[in-house]
Amino acid sequence: MKIIIQRVSQASVTIDGKIAGAIDKGLLLLVGVDPADTAADLAYAVRKIVQLRIFADQAGKMNLSLQDVGGAILSVSQFTLFADTKKGNRPAFNGGARPELARRYYEDLNQALSHYCPVATGVFGADMQVSLVNDGPVTIVLDTKNP
Repeated sequence: MKIIIQRVSQASVTIDGKIAGAIDKGLLLLVGVDPADTAADLAYAVRKIVQLRIFADQAGKMNLSLQDVGGAILSVSQFTLFADTKKGNRPAFNGGARPELARRYYEDLNQALSHYCPVATGVFGADMQVSLVNDGPVTIVLDTKNP
C-alpha cells in the first residue's frame, strides 16, 4: 500500500456538491493499493497510522499520536499513487491493484482503523473533491513495500 498521510486541522471530501465525509483535527489519508498487498501490509499500515507520533505535545515537539489527541481520520481512495510517469507526458495507471481488490483492501483498512478512532471516507471510485488545511504542514508517505 502507498498512503499519503497529512496532518490536518480540518478536511472534507465532496461528491456532486455534497459532503461525503469531513473531520476536524486528525489525519487525511490518500490510499493506494498495490496488487501484491497482503494482510500483513494492511496490519502494518494500520499500526503505523495509529501510532505515528506527529502531533505536538505541550513542549511543541511531535510526540503524540492520533489517539493521544483524540483525532479522526478522513480516508480517500487514490489509485493515482501508482501512476507511472517514466514515458511520455501522460501517466499510465496500470500499477495499482484491480478495482475489486483495491476496494476490499481500502474498506478493510477503514474498518480496522475505526477500532481506534472515528473514520470518515470518500466513496471508492467516485470523482471527489478533497479540501484540507494541512497542519504544519506535515505530510508523510507510508509505503508498506519499503518500510
